[in-house]
Amino acid sequence: MNLYYDMDGKPMELMEWATAFEGERHIGDTKIDDVRVSTVWLGADHSLDFGGPPLIFETMIFGGPHDNFCERYSTKEEAAEGHQRIVSALQEGRDPGEVDR
Repeated sequence: MNLYYDMDGKPMELMEWATAFEGERHIGDTKIDDVRVSTVWLGADHSLDFGGPPLIFETMIFGGPHDNFCERYSTKEEAAEGHQRIVSALQEGRDPGEVDR
């Protein structure tokens, strides 16, 4: 089982990941009043070995009533869509955890 993946989901070695991790990792970064929605490439698989594809991207909310809300994704496309879905939910006053995927 591989633990590290590039932004395209291809396996990589630890040192390759460490070098890439120092670069630009944001897929989305949106400020809504005092709330920040940040979506980044993690590269390290956060699926916790529960099966399924590696989870290598993450959206988090910082601030507001949904502080520390988190979703993880397998692909860059899913991460970009997830970021926009969460931003839209917040802008519309909806709970991001109850938004259809």
